[in-house]
Amino acid sequence: MGKIKKALITGITGQDGSYLSEFLLKKKYQVYGLVRRIALEDETHRLWRIKHLLNKLKLSSASLESYASIVKIIQKIKPDEIYHLGAQSYVAYSFEDEFSTLNTNINGTHYILSAIKDFSPKTRFYFAGSSEMFGKVNKNRQDEKTRFNPRSAYGISKVAGFELTKNYREAYNIFACTGILFNHESPRRGFEFVTRKITSSVAKIKLGNQKKLFLGNISAKRDWGHSKDYVKAMWLMLQQKKPSDFVIGTGKMHSVKDFAKLAFSLVGLDYKKYVKFNKALLRPAEVDTLRANYNKAKKILKWKPTINFNQLVREMVNSDLKSFK
Repeated sequence: MGKIKKALITGITGQDGSYLSEFLLKKKYQVYGLVRRIALEDETHRLWRIKHLLNKLKLSSASLESYASIVKIIQKIKPDEIYHLGAQSYVAYSFEDEFSTLNTNINGTHYILSAIKDFSPKTRFYFAGSSEMFGKVNKNRQDEKTRFNPRSAYGISKVAGFELTKNYREAYNIFACTGILFNHESPRRGFEFVTRKITSSVAKIKLGNQKKLFLGNISAKRDWGHSKDYVKAMWLMLQQKKPSDFVIGTGKMHSVKDFAKLAFSLVGLDYKKYVKFNKALLRPAEVDTLRANYNKAKKILKWKPTINFNQLVREMVNSDLKSFK
């Protein structure tokens, strides 16, 4: 019997945090989660994604904005692996509040890396990058060599986190990786994200509780995968001999319109009758197309997506229909 591995997850209450927790528990890890104190005081609201796991997880309250609280936890746990998923990750909101997005996302990453260096140098570190780092692209598929051109405070904060991670890896020999994940969704996606906004509206419209769905740029195209597939890739990165950065996606692209059309058709409705354009939902700087070239992950991690676009949309629509009924 080998020693039980310990993993610490920031952002454990989010979509990826919940699937990653399930995945690591199956692998017999001891899973620790870093949560805001407010989440512990409001379990129904803030911990709904991990409610079924609470008796198996060890949650500690700390803030990504406080270096002292992060040091305390890392010193105490000395985790084998840290998955840094916690961030202000809603792109539209990052235009409204650039300061808190940049502060939380950049400082939080810097604090954890610094704490690893000084107090737990053997800990392996995963940083959640994002395809929003590529922003306005001039190549039709993005890989690890594609230059970054972010178009939002969120994208900028992720580029800074990526560079910090790389710097700590090269300067201090820390096992630190960035996963540059393209859009990944699931029934646990937050309601503010366009995919979940579509599937929850489809369910409400089908059940007669809503009349219209307002969307912004429906011709924006994204590479959409399932969160369940992507958390496996995170884990695989930290099991390698050498740390490296990886692009994770499906290599297939669909528009917001494709997503809406399919979601409505699954409940026998024509999207054209319900989807209305709302100018207020356009972003100040739009990212039109993003599509992953994940060859490196395929080759080194032996990773590939297992859930396709149609299966993803179907699962989300069915789940929302069930919960709104």
